[in-house]
Amino acid sequence: MDQVVLENVTKSFVTKAFGKVTAVNDVSLHIREGECFSFLGPSGCGKTTTLRMIAGFEDLSSGEIWLGGRPVSIREKNFYVPPEKRELGMVFQAFAVWPHLNVFENVAFPLRIQRTASADISARVKQALKHTNLSGLEEKYPSELSGGQQQRIALARAIVASAKVLLLDEPLSNLDPKLREIMRFEIKDLQKKLGLTIVYVTHDQAEAMALSDRMLVMDMGVVQQVDTPTNMYNNPANRFVFSFLGLSNFMPVALHDGLVWPAGSASSNLECEIPEEWDDDRAVLATRPNEIQLTLEGGYRTRIKNRVFLGDYVEYRMDIGDAEIRVQTHEHRDFRVGDVCGVRLGKVKWYSAAEEISEEERERRKVI
Repeated sequence: MDQVVLENVTKSFVTKAFGKVTAVNDVSLHIREGECFSFLGPSGCGKTTTLRMIAGFEDLSSGEIWLGGRPVSIREKNFYVPPEKRELGMVFQAFAVWPHLNVFENVAFPLRIQRTASADISARVKQALKHTNLSGLEEKYPSELSGGQQQRIALARAIVASAKVLLLDEPLSNLDPKLREIMRFEIKDLQKKLGLTIVYVTHDQAEAMALSDRMLVMDMGVVQQVDTPTNMYNNPANRFVFSFLGLSNFMPVALHDGLVWPAGSASSNLECEIPEEWDDDRAVLATRPNEIQLTLEGGYRTRIKNRVFLGDYVEYRMDIGDAEIRVQTHEHRDFRVGDVCGVRLGKVKWYSAAEEISEEERERRKVI
């Protein structure tokens, strides 16, 4: 069953600086029951606006939203269900806890609003605290707790009212890296334990890939791709998705006489097969830094410009024609700054040289 459904959802704003801006453009999406689904994209791409429309905090300009098989927003019919009646739990980026209430009262708050019986409140809060590893901290106040514990309070409050869908908006961004990693596992365990449907907004690629059953990448209000993390990483739909998922190198090239020549270099070609279906004399090659091999002999000859030791690997920077690339290698062979080496490309994606949008256009569309 589809738990969250968006059909042709659009949201437009009018700004003084840029006039009308379409923050979310004709998004259609089906999120399955019990699925952890992440919205991934840069700041201003429209992911938080989409989440706010699901929650009922933003009106739609057009389209429909359904939750659990029932409509909650249909713009064309002026139909709207307020947030408190959508049976959702929500966790925000900031630690949304009341400093004057202890842990128990923070978590119990939505149940008291619903006028739940006291005995039921006690049992349900106790269960929510157990699920979020807060048992024994009922009488503590937020000021006495760590950032991770405060965010667990928000999680406990989101699940205590038995919401079937949790909306999480950058919930780990205010935590330190080590704690973020711990919380990722806790959120995933909580989802599996309770059978929750989670809609998770983040700009952190590692976070999205670690948590998601499926995810989408947005740019300038448009969904670029929806897929599993593995499929999306290995088979990005376009150049933007490739660049947003992990580290990347892009090399403009020209094709002459069946050979691939880096832009700005006439001395040496790249050892690279041209796809049979490629019919342009220009392209942009995309590759990951860890999929490039450095050699003493052969390959595209270039000089090491920079070298950084990063513990598990060494990162080098060098030029291939007009493009600066980065290479990450675990090999024991060590090059120094100024050394000449050969570059052999591993797995390569081919993209049109015209497949790029100016940063000015991206800024014009940026709203949230």
